[in-house]
Amino acid sequence: MSGAETFKVIRVIGNNVVMVQGAKKEIEYVILGKGIGFGTKIGDTIISDDPRIEKLFKLEDREQWSQYHHLLEDFDPKVLEITDEILNSITTEFPGKLNDKVYLALPSHIQFTIYRIRKGMDIINPFLEETKISFPKEYKIASNAAEMISRTFNIQVPEDEVGFLTYHVYSAVSHVPVGQLVKASNMVGRLVHIIESERDMKFKNGSMDHVRLLMHLRFSVDRILKQSANIDNPFAEQIKAKFTSEYELAKRLAEEMENDLGRSIPEAEVCFLAMHLYRLFRGRTQQNRQAREEF
Repeated sequence: MSGAETFKVIRVIGNNVVMVQGAKKEIEYVILGKGIGFGTKIGDTIISDDPRIEKLFKLEDREQWSQYHHLLEDFDPKVLEITDEILNSITTEFPGKLNDKVYLALPSHIQFTIYRIRKGMDIINPFLEETKISFPKEYKIASNAAEMISRTFNIQVPEDEVGFLTYHVYSAVSHVPVGQLVKASNMVGRLVHIIESERDMKFKNGSMDHVRLLMHLRFSVDRILKQSANIDNPFAEQIKAKFTSEYELAKRLAEEMENDLGRSIPEAEVCFLAMHLYRLFRGRTQQNRQAREEF
């Protein structure tokens, strides 16, 4: 333990977050780790090789911490308690290491949400339906979190806010930044609009076709964001030759994704999208034909 450093606790921010000062250099740090603050008091010491430590940040790293520094002093203790409960519920459903940023991003979001609701400010989420469909487990956790917030602070958390909380839950598990999730959701909505415009059609919210399309687009975006291993599509050449119009539309959609995400879209992904579009359009054609015959 000769190389270990001793830190003195100067503030307990929550069960999973403490502010400390280094003994060798009088530099302030924030330590993140599950249970690191539980039972800890000001003046206690933490050794740098403590197995509970998941991440240690210098508060002098202004570029990363400037937006959080004032929050470390201003967090409502009740917000931190609720945050701990939410994080526990996340790890129960999704075992594994959470995104470090959630320890401060989530209480910051909750505290600002409470402020907005108490001030009568509208919370509007244009991606609510897509979020409920794409992240059902995360949405359930967020719904329970919203109920806790409502009870504790005697406010009514709207469903639109549940959608935003869902992003934080998903971000904690997937390690994809919340801002990137919002951007991706906006893009998925735009892709659906392009498909509707190109084919002069309109999807009914919540319909089977709408749900399947959203899920396919969302999974495609997630694979691209996570830079998953190369996707193989053994039927790519056949798809390009047989479903030419769907392939052309899929290429246009892929260009939108490339421009928005700044990532190249694998040809296999484009072909999978073309196949999905073919099945989607064929299914709707059959439904329309059947409806005319019944009429």
